[in-house]
Amino acid sequence: MILPENNRIPEKVTSVHLIAVCGTAMGALACMLKEMGYRVTGSDDNIYPPMSYFLEEKGVSIMAGFDETHLSHRPDLVVVGNAVSRDNEEVVATGEMALCYCSMPQAVNRFVAAGKRQVLVAGTHGKTTTSAILAWMLFAAGRDPSFIIGGILPNFTSNYRTGTGDCIIIEADEYDTAFFDKGPKFLHYTPDAAILTSVEFDHADIYRDIAHVRDAFGRFLATINPASLLVSVDDDPNVTDLVKRASCKRLSYGMQAPSAWRLGEIVIEPPVTRFQVFKNGADYGSFRTRMIGTYNLKNALAAIAVADYLGLAPDKIAEALDCFSGVKRRQEIRGEKRGVIVMDDFAHHPTAVKETLLAVKSHFSKSRIIAVFEPRTHSSMRMVFQQAYTTVFDPADRICIRKPSLLQKVPEDERLSSRQLVVDLKKRGKDAIHFDDTKSIIDHLTQSSIRGDVILIMSNGGFDNIHERLLRAL
Repeated sequence: MILPENNRIPEKVTSVHLIAVCGTAMGALACMLKEMGYRVTGSDDNIYPPMSYFLEEKGVSIMAGFDETHLSHRPDLVVVGNAVSRDNEEVVATGEMALCYCSMPQAVNRFVAAGKRQVLVAGTHGKTTTSAILAWMLFAAGRDPSFIIGGILPNFTSNYRTGTGDCIIIEADEYDTAFFDKGPKFLHYTPDAAILTSVEFDHADIYRDIAHVRDAFGRFLATINPASLLVSVDDDPNVTDLVKRASCKRLSYGMQAPSAWRLGEIVIEPPVTRFQVFKNGADYGSFRTRMIGTYNLKNALAAIAVADYLGLAPDKIAEALDCFSGVKRRQEIRGEKRGVIVMDDFAHHPTAVKETLLAVKSHFSKSRIIAVFEPRTHSSMRMVFQQAYTTVFDPADRICIRKPSLLQKVPEDERLSSRQLVVDLKKRGKDAIHFDDTKSIIDHLTQSSIRGDVILIMSNGGFDNIHERLLRAL
C-alpha cells in the first residue's frame, strides 16, 4: 500500500518511472523528462503504434504490462497515470519499496512548468485545438513556448515541446488526477492566463450530473489569481454564469456585440475562411485559416485574445494563423479515393458531433455528407445522451451508427441503445443505418459511395483502423 507521506517529489531526482506511459499526456511527459536529461522508463499494458514508436524514438525505455520487476532499479520517482488503480502490481510495489510517487500534473508542475507563465485552456470542447493554435502563434512569433496538448500538432509532429521561452501552454483537463487524488487535473496549475471554451456534462464515469461538472469548473475559476486573465466564451450559459464568481480579470469572446473580442464578417472560400476580428468594438484585423466551421473560428478568436495579452502583434498573429496546420484527428482528411473524401474527427459528445458536421457541411456544401459514428467514451456509451444524439446528426445526408465495441464496460441498465438511436433518427426522416461491426460499415460504404461524397468518421478511438481500411477498399 502506498503511503500518503510518499506522495511527494524528492529534491534530487535522476530517474523517473511512469506507470501507464502510453497515454497521450503521460507519453508527452516521459519525452519531456528524457529531453531534460532524466533517466526515464515506463510501462503499460496497451503498447501499440503510434505512441510506442514515438516513445522509442525519443529513447524512453518501455516495458510491456505491469510487473514489480519494472521497479527493480528503484527509480527516484514514480509517476502514476490516472488510468491506474490502487491494486496495480507496480503501484503495490511502489508502496512496498517505499518509493516516492506523484500524479502527472504534479510532475508537470515540478519539472516542466516551473518558472514559466502558465497559460491554461479548459472546457468541455475545443481545448485541444485552441491550445494548439496558441502554441503555434507563440512559436511562429519567436517566443519558443513549451506546451503539452492532447493531440498531435502537424506543425510540430508532436503533442509537446520543451521550449526556452517564458510561457507554457497546457491543455487543462477536467478529468480526475489519479486514484489517490480524485480532483480534476486543472486544479494543480496556477495560470497567468486561462481560456474557458465551454462547460457541458461529460465524463459520466466520474461526474454525476451537470451540477457536479459546474462545481469542478467553479473550483478551477476560484484558483485563478486576481492579477491573472480569464478569457471566456460568450454564448455558453454555464460559462457566463460561472465566470461571474471569478475574482480575476475577465474578457469575453464570441459573436455577441458586448464581448471584448468579437468575430465580424466571415467569408468561406474553400480551402480557406477569412474573418474579421474586433477588439473592444474597434477593428483589430483580418485573418485567414484553413480550419473549417464557426466553432473553430471562435477557438482561433480565443487564442488571438490571449496572444494579444501576451504581447504578440496582430500581423504576427495573422501570419501564424495563416500557416497553422490544424490538429490530427480534428477534421483531418485522411485521403481521397474515387473522388470520395475520407475525414477523421475525434468528436463524440453530442455538441462536438453537431458542430463538426456543421463545419464540414459549410465547407463541402455541394457534397453528400455521410456521418459514421462509433460511441466509445464512457459517456457516449451511456443512455445519458440517448435523446441528445437524435438531433445532432441533422447536417448529415446519411448516418451510419456502429454498435459500441466496448459496451460491456457499462452497466446493462445504463447502456446507450445504438439500434434505438437509428430507429429514432429514422422517425425524424433521416437516412440512418445500424451496423454491428466495422467491416459491415466498410462494405456498405465501398458499395454505396459516389464521387463527391465526404465520409466523416467520428470516434475518440482507433475504430478498428477504419480510415485506412476504407481507403484501401475504395
